[in-house]
Amino acid sequence: MRKISIIGLGNVGATVAHTIVERSLCDTLFLFDKKEGLAEAEVSDLSDGLVNRSGHINILAGSLENLDESDIIVFAPGDITILQKNNDRLLEFKYTKTCAEEWGKKIKESNFKGIIVSITNPCDVIADYLQKLTGLPKERVIGTGTILDSARMKNSLARKLNIDPNSVDGYVIAEHGNSQFVAWSQVSIATKPIYEILDREECKKIEEETKIRAFETIKAKGYTSYGIANSTALIIEAIFQDSKTILPVSSYSEKDGCYIGHPALVGRDGILSDYELVLDEEEREKWKKSVETIKNTLPIK
Repeated sequence: MRKISIIGLGNVGATVAHTIVERSLCDTLFLFDKKEGLAEAEVSDLSDGLVNRSGHINILAGSLENLDESDIIVFAPGDITILQKNNDRLLEFKYTKTCAEEWGKKIKESNFKGIIVSITNPCDVIADYLQKLTGLPKERVIGTGTILDSARMKNSLARKLNIDPNSVDGYVIAEHGNSQFVAWSQVSIATKPIYEILDREECKKIEEETKIRAFETIKAKGYTSYGIANSTALIIEAIFQDSKTILPVSSYSEKDGCYIGHPALVGRDGILSDYELVLDEEEREKWKKSVETIKNTLPIK
């Protein structure tokens, strides 16, 4: 029986819940939120959407003992109003730090032996902090990292070149935030290096477009949710299917001493191994800067 708990049912958490149900990614789904009655309301709404559909998922308002039996905890608390006024995800930490401390203690006191998939911003910092607070093995705490940023980059390139975004090979790496960057030296289309297709100025424009996409969406609709829900679902699928999929998640880098977005092999036991991209000199400097940004924000070094 595949069991998932979702902590935090704002725009992102609720969309993740809907995506999990639509894709039948689990057998039982437990929902948690600090707002009284919200978990029960989401249970009712999601359950109504399952009538006359094939398959079945048990959807329940969660209690703390349900953490013990969960295979995956999706950690999704947040305050989108912070990003509606700013364009730096690090500014969310003052609020989300308290959420991590509250739930990190509860998870540690439970008998949870599964995997945490953390969405909450700042993504790399919260994933790192949750691992320290819960004491779970590093390979069993995973941030969504730069999966979404990589998807945005691929979409931008696909529109420019009039191709399917799935035909773009490459990654956005480092912080899920303002110090992220596209590893252009490793981006290719059908093995052809991107710099043989587009000039550096065109790539630079696409990179800037990738960075600001989220904030443009937030400005227009108040939040983003579908892309990050898909990113979360990809990790869940890789875990439950033991597919050993390479995804640019936020996982612990032994070399750099922090969680940071980079390609890693994901399967039933969480992070199975990670991949260090071959970067050019400029990209290596960007990577170092991003590591410093993350480490300077960590409350526990």
